[in-house]
Amino acid sequence: MNPIVDILSLDHEGHGVARIDNKVTFVDGALASERAEIAVYRKHAKYNSANAVAILKASAQRAEPRCKYFGRCGGCSMQHLEPSAQVAAKQRVLEENLARIGKVKPDIILSALHGPSWAYRTRARLSARWVDKKGGGLVGFREKRSSFIADMSSCEVLTPNVSALIQPLRELINELSNAARIPQIEVAVGEHVTVLVFRLLEPWSDDDADKVRAFAERHRVQVWEQAKGPDTVLPFWPRIAPELSYSLPEFGLVMPFKPTDFTQVNVAINRALVSRAMRLLNPQPGERIGDLFCGLGNFTLPIARSGAEVIGIEGSAELVARARANARHNHLPNARFGVDNLFEMTPEKFAALGHFDKLLVDPPRSGAIEVVKSLPESGAPHRIVYVSCDPATLARDAEVLVHVKGYRLEAAGVANMFPHTAHVESIALFVR
Repeated sequence: MNPIVDILSLDHEGHGVARIDNKVTFVDGALASERAEIAVYRKHAKYNSANAVAILKASAQRAEPRCKYFGRCGGCSMQHLEPSAQVAAKQRVLEENLARIGKVKPDIILSALHGPSWAYRTRARLSARWVDKKGGGLVGFREKRSSFIADMSSCEVLTPNVSALIQPLRELINELSNAARIPQIEVAVGEHVTVLVFRLLEPWSDDDADKVRAFAERHRVQVWEQAKGPDTVLPFWPRIAPELSYSLPEFGLVMPFKPTDFTQVNVAINRALVSRAMRLLNPQPGERIGDLFCGLGNFTLPIARSGAEVIGIEGSAELVARARANARHNHLPNARFGVDNLFEMTPEKFAALGHFDKLLVDPPRSGAIEVVKSLPESGAPHRIVYVSCDPATLARDAEVLVHVKGYRLEAAGVANMFPHTAHVESIALFVR
């Protein structure tokens, strides 16, 4: 007989938390304050993993998932939780990480940045696979806790034009002679262009190439191909076409990018996040500001628009080249860029960059620990805006900033960059 449990809370991945014989059990599909019948599918030494079989008492925050593949597809994990409650849960995760790991508490909790909950995702990596048992090709996200591809023909979080391409892409895969040698299709949506990048382990035949060209023309998309690493990504059809771009209208910026460049997946939230970052940083003419992990200039160019001198540093030479091109495109000579491995930052290397009045850091999930450890005792930036995609590494770095470097955590809050997932994007302001 399956156990019946009371769900005590949600964990940082959006699983319900219960106890069976005093052992923590994480329950997929259950929400805080619910009573559920569960099936344990894996037992560990210190915890169990389970699925909710039936909800016997539902939370008032439970929502009907919009996607018919929810529960099987691994792309979303929280569609069963009302969107505003998802954001509140992410805010709790941020605050708990700051308190537990960083031993810090912000003076101000910033209001959460909200945006569209559906049809928001402009970037995705769709898996592709030929599956005899399914009668042909599958294109989509992987199933939950599986390497199998979900049998899907639409997606509620992808932009509508990309969602509508999933079934035609499956049909295209069925027609290609090298279908078994196409493991992935990367999607990038700009304001005026949609690009599909096919990862090819084997080149298209002439007949395949004709079918792909016809597909691109019929669906008004660009098709690119990638034979090996990122440097092999090239346009396939049409050969000459408009480039991808997104805009930051508040700052009068247009940001061209290549389909494999890193850009945020949620245009509305990115705009709101950049706007908040600029208000917190408050760049002024005459200041010298550093933007570390600058990418293609998403924050660098808005800083430059203020009239401040800004130095963007990034580990990817390709992204730095793109950032420089974007600065030229937007006529911002006061934005300069350099290539450096910021994960190997030292006090000596930081000092060699020169004095910064203020700093913005936007690291990947691993955080910016070597950067914060390298800040000087005197003459350090008096204002740091930290944009984070992982609350645990933000909290770790906050501990150093506050308890070692003498900063105060003035404000922190979340941005709902990935609705219906447990991903927590946040922003924090440190001052001294």
